[in-house]
Amino acid sequence: AVGLMRNLPDLDSDFNPDVTTFIHDKEGEQVAKLHGVENRIPVDLDEMPESLKQATIATEDRAFYKHPGINLSAFVRATLANLKAGKIVQGGSTITMQLVENAFFIDNPSRTYGRKLQEAVLSIKMERHYTKDEILEAYLNQIYFGHGAYGVQAASQTYFGKDVSELTLAESAMI
Repeated sequence: AVGLMRNLPDLDSDFNPDVTTFIHDKEGEQVAKLHGVENRIPVDLDEMPESLKQATIATEDRAFYKHPGINLSAFVRATLANLKAGKIVQGGSTITMQLVENAFFIDNPSRTYGRKLQEAVLSIKMERHYTKDEILEAYLNQIYFGHGAYGVQAASQTYFGKDVSELTLAESAMI
């Protein structure tokens, strides 16, 4: 267990997701949109509709504002189900744990108990270092929504052709 904890990523220096670059002409008109694999356009939490934030929390982690980074009862429930099945069949990840996985372990998709322990430790550290709103904002700007869209702004533009701030309740629920 000590070896697992020695190799944890640094919360400050290891979290720099790729973002989309926009090129504008001298009149300010966009002439190009450049991105590698990840089309990501970060947006502040206060620019996102409340319905989008609430739908995400309701779907992904109902206890988000109540736990310290891990939801112990969900974690234990999932661990017991996984042990009974002899493989990982159920997840107990919180929004914070999903952010940690996507930000720090995306290149190493192994689903082991050691890795889950690392995610749990980093999630608790993240919750001590950042506010819940900062974590939610980072999560909503980080996660993959399909079709090359990373984060809610790119997803909103990809699926609905509009800025995330213009999403309706139904569109927020779909994202």
